Amino acid sequence: MLNGKTILLGVTGGIACYKSAMLASALVKQHADVQVVMTRNATEFIAPLTFEQLTGNRVCVDTFDRNFPHKVEHVAIADKADLVLLAPATANVLAKCANGLADDMLTTTVLACDCPKVAAPAMNTKMYLNPVTQDNIAKLRRYGWEVLAPGEGSLACGAVGPGRMPEPQELLEVCLHYLSHEKDMTGLRVLVTAGPTREAIDPVRYLSNKSTGKMGYAVAKAAAARGAEVTLVSGPVNLSRPPYVEVVDITTAQEMYDAVTSRADGMDIVIKAAAVADYRPATVADNKVKKGDGDLSIPLTRTKDILGELGRRKRPGQFLCGFSMETQNMVENSRAKLERKNLDLIAANNVKVAGAGFAVDTNILTLISPTDMVELPLLSKDAAADALLDEILKRMSN
Repeated sequence: MLNGKTILLGVTGGIACYKSAMLASALVKQHADVQVVMTRNATEFIAPLTFEQLTGNRVCVDTFDRNFPHKVEHVAIADKADLVLLAPATANVLAKCANGLADDMLTTTVLACDCPKVAAPAMNTKMYLNPVTQDNIAKLRRYGWEVLAPGEGSLACGAVGPGRMPEPQELLEVCLHYLSHEKDMTGLRVLVTAGPTREAIDPVRYLSNKSTGKMGYAVAKAAAARGAEVTLVSGPVNLSRPPYVEVVDITTAQEMYDAVTSRADGMDIVIKAAAVADYRPATVADNKVKKGDGDLSIPLTRTKDILGELGRRKRPGQFLCGFSMETQNMVENSRAKLERKNLDLIAANNVKVAGAGFAVDTNILTLISPTDMVELPLLSKDAAADALLDEILKRMSN
């Protein structure tokens, strides 16, 4: 996903350097060109040779390196960079970058870069919370930097609190957000729903379904990476929160109805990928329902129709996309749902088809509009999300 992109990975002097090596490896696996620039203090923690073996590129440390006599190396690297990522970023280097100091290879190179810049602070808790450091972070943000919040926990120095560098996978997601997509959805507000709902029977039991939320999360992540302002209304799932997305957690169908309908009017695109319960128990027992000798019947009542309400309230220019998961007569049932709920597009799949069911990383979508139908092949859910967004943007521009 990062093929053809150059990332300047700035490594400064902190024990978290070992995570930077894992990050470099992960970026290379995404086919990024990783150019590592280290401070001299960083080389006391990890050898430049480690990064050279992982990236296939020579590591730069010395501003006056004579191995490149015919070009100004810090400018050459800066001109290539699509993204600067300082990881770990010490308090010292944050202070230098915030105040335009350029007294080594890394800070000189960063000062010459005009691409997006991200810093992942890693330091002692008191150093991080020191007002001077916080002022420098605020100044960097005013200059357009993204300064990530450090993790909290036990630090190498023995302190407990904020100051841990984010994990390599988190930093990889940051890079993917910046570089994996063209920003063709900038300025659009998108609402996505994902996951199941749970309808309580008693304090320990509930009615639900097999949805894992993977498809909806893929759509939300892809829309954010393409520049959209994304709100994700999510039922209970076991997934990491997608970066750069506002997540609204809900449990029941009523909670999802309230969360969606209260936000929908301000959205340009609404994509309803959640598997919302159609029915809920008519009453919820205050105590656990005990097992008896005979059968048990649970009266059910209809939940509110979220998609139908959105279709009824759809304003001019708003695009409404639903999902239809079927086990038979997929096209006919989905087209009827499209018309009944006043949708612009419906993404249909048959859960009985291999690769298109619950809890898998792939999907086979058929995109149905009032005028035509597009059948997508077996794709990863990430790729299917992008294909769906492509279709939505194409139809919005017509």
